[in-house]
This record gives sequence, structure tokens and C-alpha cells, in this order.
Amino acid sequence: MEFRNTLSFAQKLDAEDALAGYRQAFHFPKVEGKEVIYFTGNSLGLQPKSAQKFVDDIMADWKDMAVEGHFYAEKPWWDYHERLAAPLAKVVGARVEEITVMNTLTVNLHLLMVSFYRPTKKRFKILCEEKAFPSDQYMFQSQARFHGLDPEDAIVEVKKREGEHFWRTEDVVAQIEALGEALALVLIGGVNYYNGQVFDMETITKAGRAEGAFVGWDLAHAAGNVELKLHDWGADFAAWCSYKYMNSGPGNASGVFINKRHLGQKHVPRFEGWWGTKKETRFLMKPEFEPMENADAWQISNPPVLALAPYLASLQMFEEVGMEALIAKRIKIVSYLEFVLREIDKEVKGSFEIITPNDRGCQLSVFLHGQGKSIFHYLMKHGVVVDWREPNVIRLAPAPFYSTFEDMYRFGQILKKGINET
Repeated sequence: MEFRNTLSFAQKLDAEDALAGYRQAFHFPKVEGKEVIYFTGNSLGLQPKSAQKFVDDIMADWKDMAVEGHFYAEKPWWDYHERLAAPLAKVVGARVEEITVMNTLTVNLHLLMVSFYRPTKKRFKILCEEKAFPSDQYMFQSQARFHGLDPEDAIVEVKKREGEHFWRTEDVVAQIEALGEALALVLIGGVNYYNGQVFDMETITKAGRAEGAFVGWDLAHAAGNVELKLHDWGADFAAWCSYKYMNSGPGNASGVFINKRHLGQKHVPRFEGWWGTKKETRFLMKPEFEPMENADAWQISNPPVLALAPYLASLQMFEEVGMEALIAKRIKIVSYLEFVLREIDKEVKGSFEIITPNDRGCQLSVFLHGQGKSIFHYLMKHGVVVDWREPNVIRLAPAPFYSTFEDMYRFGQILKKGINET
């Protein structure tokens, strides 16, 4: 399709968009009485209007039934988390038994490292990407120290090539092969938070497992954004937050994938708690731990149902639409955003560059040349909610559920004006 940077063309694309109606299913912040152009679904997704009812239902059951809500609510609380497994399995390309929802993202990654980072004198290296998200860096460092290792010796970072803004798959694979029998764990962010790059998870997983290492993925910026086939790719584990592209609310619960080959294996170590025991015997209060046969064996505490309720509301929309349709719109709207940016760049003469490679999801990262943070403040003041990352990057993430092509056009006009005025 040949794009045009005009309002009428953008409106034509919106008229042809099969998902256009879902915009009305979300609450938008407003600036001067107008709905904002929202580009930060990669940080916090908008609130689904249906989320309130899901929470209110639990509050009403709590008021009317108190403790009996665990078993007699319309959606009983004791197995509330199980309702999320099937729709999530479709989102991340897993089998239902490989999915559970619990805790928050970094907590879950720590718990998963109990199972999948078991360093020995010979095999103890952790491979991650250069400048991984800080929470992951802190996690790696603390895990290494917990095992009595020097983080500088245990952690290996795959670097970008000099002068490039992205990682090359062949460099990741080469580093895996070079570490060989010293490699214990590969754990990388499936979509990089800074430049928006989607890693070749299938190839990297295959390479890591071929060297005898466990391979896991931090999917904070990938779940609900890009195509995932965790089971088929053979990843050992993965975890993701739910509040970015999955619109579940700030700081909300984390999803977990554990490959089926690790389920029901008594030799796999993990930190255990009451909710990981078999449902059939859980309330017998037996002293012996009898693990669930699915990923719920990694559950520790009973599910935080008030937190899970908005997640379930959002997942109903994912079920209705399906990842294939979301990805199709994502590809089109991000391509249009890129086109608009390049058209604006011709007019403002090289004021910025897009540093996100073609292997991408919803996000385009734009490196500003000269404007500094003033353009960020200008955009926010004029109703464009964007995300700033040092030293000079604005992240733009048009989420397909609620972003429009007209948003992309209008943003381009505001950006051009802002660059000319700041």
C-alpha cells in the first residue's frame, strides 16, 4: 500500500480498520478536554471499561459472602487464576498446562531462577543483553552473589556492534557457542525496552539449549505485542508483566510459562507454598508437598483476585480479537507511523532518527538530534503522551486495540510544530 501523510488518508485507514470499535472499550486521559494521543502502552496500557465490573463483582461477593466467596462466588476465588491460563496460552504460544499467573514479574523471574539457574563449578555463566532492563540486571547480580559468585565473572552481556543501535542474532549465537559448557542460563528480554527490537527467540533458544543451557525469556514488552511460540520454540521458561500491552492495571500480576518437559518432575527445585499443592488434597493440610501437575506447582500463595480481575477483563478482548488480527493491525499502524515520521523528517531536516530495526513490535524509538527533553515536554503539553529514555530517546508505541491512524497523522503535525518551535 502506498501511504500518504494526509488527514483524509489516515481517516480512510481508520474506516477500513476492523478493530476500530475497540477504541471505545478503553478510558482515555484528556488534555484540555480532548482525548490524548496515547503512545505509552509499552509502559502502562489504558484501562478497559469492562475492568470496573470485574472488580466490582469481587467486591460485591466479598461484601455478601465473605469467606464463602472462595467457593461460591460466580467466579470462585480459590481457582480464579485458572481462568486466565487458556487465553494466555494463545497469546504466548503455549499449552494451557504450561501457564500460570502469580506475583509480579521480577519476583517470578527470581523464583524461576531457583529452578533454572543451578550453577556448578564448571557451568555458571548467565548470558543477557547489554544494558538489560535495570530490574533484570539487579536480579542477575543478586542471584550470582546469592550463589557465592562474582557478578562480573558470572554475567556475560551480548553487545551491539560499534555504531549500531541493535543486536545481531549471529552475535548472540556466537557468544552462546563461545561460552559452551560454561553457560548455565540464557535470559534475555524478548523485546528490548529501549530500542524496541524483537530478538530472534526461536534461533537463540535453539542455540542455548544445544549448548546444554537453560533458556528463558523476559517478555515484559513482548506479551500481547508480538507473535510468540514458546512451546514450539522449546524455551524452558518465560515470564511477563500484564500492565503494558495487556492492559491489566499498574504493577499488576505476572504471567509465567514453564515448558511441559519440566512439569511433574520432582527433581526440579523450586520454592514451594500451599497453592502449589494438589487441589484435591490442599485442604487436608498435609505436611508433605504434593505438586500440581501443571505450572501451578510454582504457585506459592492464594491468588490476588482483585488484581487478577482487570487482567481477566482484558483477556476477554484478546480472546475475541485474537493475536493474528492484533498483529496485522500493529504491522500496518507502526508502518504508517514510520512513514509519517520519515515524511516529517524531510521537512525538519534530520532532527531525529528511528533507531528501532525492522524486527520490531509496536514500538518505534526515536533518537533526537539537538532538541533535548524540550520536545518531550512540548508533546506532553499538547496532548501526546510519550515516553522518555535517556540520553535522548522518545519511545512511541501505538497499541492496536486503541490507537488510530488519525492519531499517527495528528502526532506528526504536532511533532513538526514542536521541533520548529523548541
